[in-house]
Amino acid sequence: MTEMLTGATVRKWIEKTAAVMAENRTYLTELDKAIGDADHGNNMDRGFKAVVEKLPEGDDIGALLKAVSMALISKVGGAAGPLYGTMFLQGSKPLMGKSEISFEELAQFFEDAVAGVKMRGKAEAGEKTMLDALVPAAEAFRKAGDLDAGLKAAVEAAEQGMKDTIPMIAKKGRASYLGERSRDHQDPGATSSYMIVKALEDAVSEAA
Repeated sequence: MTEMLTGATVRKWIEKTAAVMAENRTYLTELDKAIGDADHGNNMDRGFKAVVEKLPEGDDIGALLKAVSMALISKVGGAAGPLYGTMFLQGSKPLMGKSEISFEELAQFFEDAVAGVKMRGKAEAGEKTMLDALVPAAEAFRKAGDLDAGLKAAVEAAEQGMKDTIPMIAKKGRASYLGERSRDHQDPGATSSYMIVKALEDAVSEAA
């Protein structure tokens, strides 16, 4: 059982996320073409490529996550850069100087990250955004009570939340201009958020 999340595993998580965004660039762009600007895949791929290049040396988890934030804010166009940047920035603050973190600290990271996105995007779950994956993931992680079970539960909740965006009418972002026509499409931001949570579970299970 994984007791602590190390800086080395956080680095692996970030690298895995970059690989997943590169692999799914076309898929995310296709999702975005239906209800957005058709640039989400390219933006996330470009952003996480820059993230990997900008990662600092060492295992300071807060510093690693802050570097993710800064690179995304500077390199990702559209709404995604500021939103994902804020997510990682808010989550990083209590973790500065720590080379390993507990279940409780990771639960707090998820909650701080979600609060950052809500504040920046002036959004809540249920509006067909990335929060529809992130909010249930954070709640499921906290309820599970330990790292391994928490990440499994978070991935399942994020995946379900992502799928639940399909019948929703978008209330935020570019998709909201479509009204009823935004229905029957999976939200690209919820999809990339699910991918980020899944990459963390994969990094932790490989490190075990």
